[in-house]
Amino acid sequence: MASWLPETLFEIVGQGPAPSKDYHQLLVTRSQVIFRWWKISLRSEYRSAKPGETKESHEDFLENSHLQGNIDFLERLSDKLLLKIISYLDLEDVARLSQTSRRFSKLCRSDRLWELIVESACDVTPDLRALAKEMGWRQMFFTSKLQLQRQIRKRKQRQESQDDGYF
Repeated sequence: MASWLPETLFEIVGQGPAPSKDYHQLLVTRSQVIFRWWKISLRSEYRSAKPGETKESHEDFLENSHLQGNIDFLERLSDKLLLKIISYLDLEDVARLSQTSRRFSKLCRSDRLWELIVESACDVTPDLRALAKEMGWRQMFFTSKLQLQRQIRKRKQRQESQDDGYF
């Protein structure tokens, strides 16, 4: 399976904020993590500085806190990917996760997360989807099946009475 992966898995380059013009590159390949830097400065003490490079295997990189710094890898994932991951958690774990940061609190309360959870738990009919848009997916998830059926029936009756009033 590893042969299906491209050689370069991830690459990002950047330049330091002004007045620095330092160059940095992080390159992740199938076999290693490479960090390159080049100190660019008009100051005489840095003029002789040569570009640097550090190469580490994936395992060594994960163990080297100097290279990683204080990086929270989960915080760097996109909301869409995190929502997909969170949707597989048990409800107790979703509740605990929501207490860890503002971002996770927002994600755990988001309508999109609860839509994913509801869709994984049952077949969503058009009536159910329309009701969820009115009341919210989270509220719908925690509402009993009997109450949902009653609300769908009331919603249909309201629509029929509105339709009758217009014609």
